Amino acid sequence: MNNTIEIKKTLEKLFNLQMYGVKLGLENIQKFLEYLDNPQKHLKCFHIAGSNGKGSTSSFIASILMEAKYKTGLYTSPHFVRFNERIRINGIEINDSYIVDFYEENENFINEHKLTFFEVTTALAFQYFYDHSVDFAVIETGLGGRLDATNVLNPLAAIITSVSLEHMNVLGDTIEKIAKEKAGIIKRDSKVFVSTLHEDALEVMRERCKNKECELFELSDFIIEREHHLELYTEELDIDKLDSPLKGRYQRLNAALASLAVYKTLEISNPHIFENGIKKVVENSGLQGRYEILNKSPKVILDSAHNPEGIENFLREFNKEKSKYKKRIALIAMMKDKSILEMMTLLKNSFDEFIITEVGIDRSAKIEDLSLIAQKLNLSYKEESNSALYLQEFIKNSEKDNCLVVIGSMYLLGEIKKSLQETKK
Repeated sequence: MNNTIEIKKTLEKLFNLQMYGVKLGLENIQKFLEYLDNPQKHLKCFHIAGSNGKGSTSSFIASILMEAKYKTGLYTSPHFVRFNERIRINGIEINDSYIVDFYEENENFINEHKLTFFEVTTALAFQYFYDHSVDFAVIETGLGGRLDATNVLNPLAAIITSVSLEHMNVLGDTIEKIAKEKAGIIKRDSKVFVSTLHEDALEVMRERCKNKECELFELSDFIIEREHHLELYTEELDIDKLDSPLKGRYQRLNAALASLAVYKTLEISNPHIFENGIKKVVENSGLQGRYEILNKSPKVILDSAHNPEGIENFLREFNKEKSKYKKRIALIAMMKDKSILEMMTLLKNSFDEFIITEVGIDRSAKIEDLSLIAQKLNLSYKEESNSALYLQEFIKNSEKDNCLVVIGSMYLLGEIKKSLQETKK
C-alpha cells in the first residue's frame, strides 16, 4: 500500500473519532499517556489558553524560540487544509508516516477506550515532540483549559490571552466562570502571564496564582501603547517599537505577551531575537487566517474571527479602511454553538451585503438558520452553498474597488483554502 493511501485511511479513522464529540475531562487522556509511558512529562512547555489570540500568541512564542535557535514544537488547532498543520517542529509539519505508525501501534487502545479525536491528536503531538527531542514545546489548548486534554502538563509558563463569553453551554455563563476554566492550566510554581484582561477575569487569575504559589506577570505592567505600536519594558529587555506583521492592536498585544513570557521564563534578553521572531511569525510557524490578504484587487480578506470579541478585534482594523471600497461583502458561516445574533449584529454596519453559507461539519449553523437571523436584522443577503466557487467568481468578475471578507469560522477558511489548492493542481 502506498503512503498516500495509508495516510488517507489513517486520517479517515482519526476523523471518525469525532463521533465521540468533545469529552471534557482528563481521565481518558491520562490513561492513554500512561500507556505511552507519559511522553509529556519529559517536555518543557509553554501552555496557552484564551478565548481569542491563543493561536497567534502560541505562534509568536514558537517563532521567538526558533530565532533563539531552540528546536521548537508547536501544537495548535484546528487546521485549515491539512491535518499535519496542527503539529510542527521548527515550522515543519509532522510527516505522514509518523501519523500512520502512531495510529497503527495504538489503534486497539484507541478503539477500546473510545478516545476522542482531540485526545488522540494531543497524545500524538506529545509523543512526536518527545521522540524528536524538542528543546521546548508550545501547546495551545483546545477548549477551555481546566478539563482540556492538553491540561496534563506541568508547564514552565502558563499564558492566558483573553477571556470572553464563549462556549457558555460548556464553560459557564459569566466572565468569572469562564476565567476559572482558563485558569485551570495554572499549575503550582509555574510562571503565569496574562494579557489585558477584564478586571473580573484578572481577579480570578490573581486568586489562582496566590493559591498555587505562582508568580504572575500582567502585561499591562510592562507596556506603553502608542497609536501604531507599543513599547515593552522589563529589567533587561526593552523593545521601543514593538509592531506585528499581523494587523491590529490585539496582535501587537499578542506579540508583546509572547515576548514577555519568553523573556521572563528563559531570561533571553537580546531584543533582535524578539524583533525577528515577531517579524517572521508567519514564515516560522505557518500561521494563517489572521487578517490574511488573499487577493489585492478586488480585495479579499480572510479572518478567523469566530466569536464576538474576535469580530470586534477584526472590525477595529477593517473599519479604518472600509471607506476605500465601493462595495463591502461578507461571506459568512458560523458554528451553531456561537453567539450568532451578536456577531451578525456587530458586522451589520460594516458591510453592504452578506453571503450566507455553511460548512460540512455537524457543528455548523445551517444556511436557513443564518438567513432567519439576517432577516431579523434587515440585512441584504444571499444564500450560497458553494463558498469557494463564489469566492473564485468574485475575484474573476467583481469590480476592482470592491472588497470581500471571509469570516465567522475557521472551518470556513479551511474549506475555501483547501478548495483553492485543489483548483490549482
